[in-house]
Amino acid sequence: MAKYILLSTLTAEGRKTIKDRPSRIAEVNKEVEAFGAKVLDQYAVLGPYDFVTVLEAPDNATVARVSVEFSSRGTVQILSMPAIRTDDFVASLG
Repeated sequence: MAKYILLSTLTAEGRKTIKDRPSRIAEVNKEVEAFGAKVLDQYAVLGPYDFVTVLEAPDNATVARVSVEFSSRGTVQILSMPAIRTDDFVASLG
């Protein structure tokens, strides 16, 4: 399966939800799995994004669905990027 990086920014409503119910993060990760993707790793970060999530998914369409489904709720904005391991990238150049 392919890997993807999701950069997430919480909206004001999303920040309130996380503050009131931090367990919501784990709930969201279970929802991601229901869409056919798997959260491999996740970090809360400082700067223009609030979270960096590493996903594994079968294809771009699955990740697009995850992004649209969660973004449509109004609590988060997501930038999704396919990721290529550097070893694989270097091998593709040779």
